[in-house]
Amino acid sequence: MVKKNKVELCFTPTYASWTNPIEAHFGPPRQLTLANSHHRSHPAQTRALHRYLRWRNANARHPDVLAAQRKERARTRSEKGTRWGGRPALPAAA
Repeated sequence: MVKKNKVELCFTPTYASWTNPIEAHFGPPRQLTLANSHHRSHPAQTRALHRYLRWRNANARHPDVLAAQRKERARTRSEKGTRWGGRPALPAAA
C-alpha cells in the first residue's frame, strides 16, 4: 500500500517535534490563532483560523524557492559545524 501510493514513512523521535515535518504546517496556525487568544465563541475562533489559512495560501512561496532556502541553511550549518537545534556537531571519530 505504501509503495502503491508513493508514500515514504518518516519515523521521528517521540520528544522531538522540530524533526517532524508536519509540525511546520500545524505549528504556525496553533501559534497565530490559538495561543494566548480569547475568542468569544467557536465560530469566532474558526474565522480566525480561516483568515490565517487564506493569508498563508495567498502568500505561499514557490517550492523551488523553499528548496533553495533549505539547501542554503544546510550548507551554513555544515560550515558552522552545527546540527539541528543549534547543538555542536560531534567530533569525527579517528
